[in-house]
Amino acid sequence: MSYRAWFQCINEGCRATYPLNEIIYRCRNCGSLLEVTHDLAALRQRDAKAWMKLFEERYKSNTWPYGSGVWGKKEWILPQIADDNIVSMYEGGTNLFWAERFGKVIGVDDLWVKLCGNTHSGSFKDLGMTVLVSQVKQMISEGAPIKAVACASTGDTSAALAVYCAGAGIPAIVLLPKNKISIAQLVQPIANGALVLSLDTDFDGCMKVVQEITKDDTIYLANSMNSLRIEGQKTVGIEIVQQFDWECPDVIVIPGGNLGNVSALGSGLLMMRDLGLITSLPRIVVAQAERANPLYRSYLKHFDSFEPMQAQKTLASAIQIGNPVSYEKAVRTLRQFNGIVEQATEQELADAAALGDRTGMFTCPHTGVALAVLIKLLKADKIDKSERVVVISTAHGLKFADFKVRYHEGNLEFPSQYANQPIELPPSVAAVKEALAHALQKRNKTDA
Repeated sequence: MSYRAWFQCINEGCRATYPLNEIIYRCRNCGSLLEVTHDLAALRQRDAKAWMKLFEERYKSNTWPYGSGVWGKKEWILPQIADDNIVSMYEGGTNLFWAERFGKVIGVDDLWVKLCGNTHSGSFKDLGMTVLVSQVKQMISEGAPIKAVACASTGDTSAALAVYCAGAGIPAIVLLPKNKISIAQLVQPIANGALVLSLDTDFDGCMKVVQEITKDDTIYLANSMNSLRIEGQKTVGIEIVQQFDWECPDVIVIPGGNLGNVSALGSGLLMMRDLGLITSLPRIVVAQAERANPLYRSYLKHFDSFEPMQAQKTLASAIQIGNPVSYEKAVRTLRQFNGIVEQATEQELADAAALGDRTGMFTCPHTGVALAVLIKLLKADKIDKSERVVVISTAHGLKFADFKVRYHEGNLEFPSQYANQPIELPPSVAAVKEALAHALQKRNKTDA
């Protein structure tokens, strides 16, 4: 069966179309962002139950490339790409963590955390990068002049781009804001052989530069304004529903920075609805750090206006973005999903991350933003305790071990409510027993 996909302008008054193998990031007619659009009439020739059966058969299988959480849904992603050009690390297929203990602490009965950081480079960015780099490989095989792929990044995008380009044998160029990402994030593209350019600016400054250098068609843009990235990331929502036996949760909370992940989440869920796999949609909550909150500020004005801001330094460094490229797409998604935008302070996000860790997680600071926002919305009765809630954890906590060390050492700008420091003792059985008795007595009082 023949399935097709193409780029289409998101501007309702324009809707110009372009082939996926064209080097283009914005509409040439009106300058709006593009989105990948599918031939839904062709996809509907297979009914919803048949799609569910196919996706279940492929899920985590060993049949190339369909065991990938992304490529198991190839017909919904890039139906025309040759399997030989797919660059996959078997991304996706990440677990839903039942956050039962954390839910009891904060007052929600059915809480789950989608651990998108349990993937090859340690973040959800792998889901989009496998699609983009695969399409680049296909385009090169067809004679496109692309010599390298480039991105601006606050860390995770650069890691994903570097590892997938290394797997494809395509040069990667990453522009990072100097001294504004974790050491673990910096070493990832270095280790994978990318050309790393550390610019004395913030992410928004890096983004301006990368948009200029990718006007040269030999350097392909890999940021989320390129809607190929969104196609892979949209599988997060699809996979969540699949893991709940094809039932939608009530609420999904997702951290928001450059905001491509917001529209990606909505895109996958809308496609499921349009093809009959689901009949209802969840509410989408976007969680922003207070120091980088342009979407939240716009939300307070009912999205009537948008003002870019100078993002301030935040522990949630990957979402330290003041001028998000995908703002328009995010607003459109939030309007379709009865969306909410909320913010978290530095102390709120750090304490929420630490509390999550105490109940069995190992959270990045961006997941901390989402958990803190969930707590605030529960207290404000904007989310009901009986609703099924999924928090999207965007990256693995090990990428931010320095943040956790500083928190537990008490080296942040605020008191660490859940700090837990090692107890230094002489090598004496008596000293250890005394410390154990004191610590366990204290723990029992706290638990009571």
